Amino acid sequence: MPEVPVSGSREVSAPGSPEAVIAALQAVIVELQARIADLERQLGLNSGNSGKPPSSDGLKKQPARVSSLRGRSGKKPGGQPGHPGTTLRRSESPDATVDHFPETCSGCGGALTGTSVTGHTARQVFDLPQPQPLIVTEHRAHSCRCGHCGTETRATFPEDVTAPVQYGARLAAVVVYLLHYQLLPEKRLAVLMADLFGVWLVTATIASMSQRCAARFQDFTAAIRDHVAAAPVKHLDETGFRIGGKTWWLHIASTKLLTFYRISPKRGSLPEHLTGVIVHDHWKPYYTLTGVSHALCNAHHLRELQALVEIEKEDWARQMQRLLRRACHSANLAQERGVPLSARLIALFDRHYDAILAAGLAFHEDQPKLICAAVQAHRRGRQRRRVGHNLLLRLSTRKQDVLRFLSDPNVPFTNNLAEQDARMMKLRQKISGGFRSEDGATDFATIRSLLSTARKQAWSLLDTLMSNPFSLIGRLRLA
Repeated sequence: MPEVPVSGSREVSAPGSPEAVIAALQAVIVELQARIADLERQLGLNSGNSGKPPSSDGLKKQPARVSSLRGRSGKKPGGQPGHPGTTLRRSESPDATVDHFPETCSGCGGALTGTSVTGHTARQVFDLPQPQPLIVTEHRAHSCRCGHCGTETRATFPEDVTAPVQYGARLAAVVVYLLHYQLLPEKRLAVLMADLFGVWLVTATIASMSQRCAARFQDFTAAIRDHVAAAPVKHLDETGFRIGGKTWWLHIASTKLLTFYRISPKRGSLPEHLTGVIVHDHWKPYYTLTGVSHALCNAHHLRELQALVEIEKEDWARQMQRLLRRACHSANLAQERGVPLSARLIALFDRHYDAILAAGLAFHEDQPKLICAAVQAHRRGRQRRRVGHNLLLRLSTRKQDVLRFLSDPNVPFTNNLAEQDARMMKLRQKISGGFRSEDGATDFATIRSLLSTARKQAWSLLDTLMSNPFSLIGRLRLA
């Protein structure tokens, strides 16, 4: 009797009886069905029901992507009643005034002059000024001879005037802003400066401006790192990028008012000296950190549940989605009112959460095993489980971390803050690709830490780039 190969496992020799052959073939069928189901599930995943980025959706329209995980609010699009809004408003002191007078009378056709003015109607046009050539300031350090001893003394130049000819601080700030905040590639930035300001820069000069800026603000970013580590709640995330053709990792640690980036060749290079609560997406190495509590990103959970609803048709996932959304809505309402959620409401959410988990676990216990016992005996490792079963176990064992936002008003429902801070690195990759050197990536992380923090602090970015780093440290708002 021939041997029956089993996909993904060791070969099983079939004994002589037909019943044994049938059992072996049934085992193969079960495993192949499981593999087909897994492949079909992967085809059904997109950025709306998984952690895949929107760029992976391709040009084909994704129906699931159209519907938001937040659901319908019932409100009309646009500004809501009571929203103050912003609009272009008249200036009380215009920079220039242009008068227009009618030449002929609209009644009889007679000539009109400015002496017969009876009134006017005004309209204002806001526009950019004509780009001006560079302002060249010459610094002269004069020498004076003392009338008493005859010693000749020369004045010193300002600290930032170090060369016979150089670019000023504002021009360097504009270059660094466009390079690291607007993410323009160096060659396109050089073209922009030439077209708008008549300044011809080479890429080496642009890189030098970036290096000097990063060196100035190293102490500032170190202060941000320490403040984030000591914050009561901080968000953590990581994303890969390329340096010299090799994969490196950008690690993000941020709060509502601070952002700190650092690079590492290893994804497992965890931050140190953390306290308080860390919000993350259940990357297991974060659970090796000591002295911290954990809060999991429920946006990830909602996307995973969405996939189970759309592809696996598991009813418990729909119920869990509804529960998490209602819990989030209740927490947001309580925060708007400035009061904590009542213990009674938290207990109600807790009971419903447990009931949904129990129903989901019971559902999966009743499902046939993905790999039958005869095949599992010849495989290494634990019994393979379905995706929904794995999610249920995570929601069960990490229940306190999933629902921490209910008991602690400072803990958000999602880890979107860190993901938004990580998005700029992915955008930079799409525009300019990877980095050529570790030093260039380090400078990017330093300057992005500065600019992202400045934006959160509501500082002017250009003024920030020209400021003294130590004065900025004293101005930081931490809460």
